[in-house]
Amino acid sequence: MSESAITLHDTELGADQAPAITGGRPGKSARRAKDVVWYLFLTLISLVVLFPIYMTLVRALSTPAAYINEGLPLYPVKIEWDIFRRAFETGDMGQKMIVSGVSTAIIAGAQLVTSVLAAYAFAFLRFPFKRVIFVLTMATLMLPIEVTLIPNITNVRNWGLLNSYAGLTLPFLATAFGIFLIRQGFLGIPKDLLDAAKLDGYGHFAFMIRIAVPVTRPVVASFAVISLLAAFNQYLWPRAVVSVAQWETVQIGLKSLVASNVEESNIGFAGALIAAIPVLLLLIFLQRHLIRGLTAGAVKG
Repeated sequence: MSESAITLHDTELGADQAPAITGGRPGKSARRAKDVVWYLFLTLISLVVLFPIYMTLVRALSTPAAYINEGLPLYPVKIEWDIFRRAFETGDMGQKMIVSGVSTAIIAGAQLVTSVLAAYAFAFLRFPFKRVIFVLTMATLMLPIEVTLIPNITNVRNWGLLNSYAGLTLPFLATAFGIFLIRQGFLGIPKDLLDAAKLDGYGHFAFMIRIAVPVTRPVVASFAVISLLAAFNQYLWPRAVVSVAQWETVQIGLKSLVASNVEESNIGFAGALIAAIPVLLLLIFLQRHLIRGLTAGAVKG
């Protein structure tokens, strides 16, 4: 083959391959455009979620009368920079934060312990009527708190536990949701691992502490976060068993703060923002565990 023919062949081959080389660019551009659309959509959703929080901050900083006279704008009017200090002192938020924090820690800690123990029993132990007991335990998830509210209040009153940490926490020391969630994590542990642990001399308790719980740590951690949030945000039960201001939780304190300062509504908004700080910090520092726990088992590899 002559040199000119080879050159012509190479030229034609290069011309044929040129579209294949540049053909990936439109696809890459399409992916980028799709990513931009998704980012814009997520940004829009974020703005929708954050807008009420922003307006709460605006209402907290604004003087109520001036803000209403301005026509309820989207920016603060006649800012009161000391509003958060006033809300903290007026609502006695420090004492209420302590009560909420202690009761939340007791509830979350007790639920974590009882849920792990019960979940391990339902996952690995054999005992009579195991399935029946598990079904009955899960059936309690169908019962709203209003069904058990009056009997629980009656018991707490009869036992003299009103206005105490015991009264605030006793009905919530165990939860069927935690048992179910952690049990599902335990069921993902291979049975061979339990058999190998028995050969190494591990009993059930040692296997649970040293192997089962560490293996399912994302699930356990996510339940701990959920339990903390649910316990801190309780309102109905503390309202029913607390009759002294000293034992009021943050949520009850917000209700009384707003009710006692109708003309100074910005104090109520400021108190709501103060009460949201512990929840916000909890989500910031523990969101990784929550996401890992809720997505555990979604991807196998």
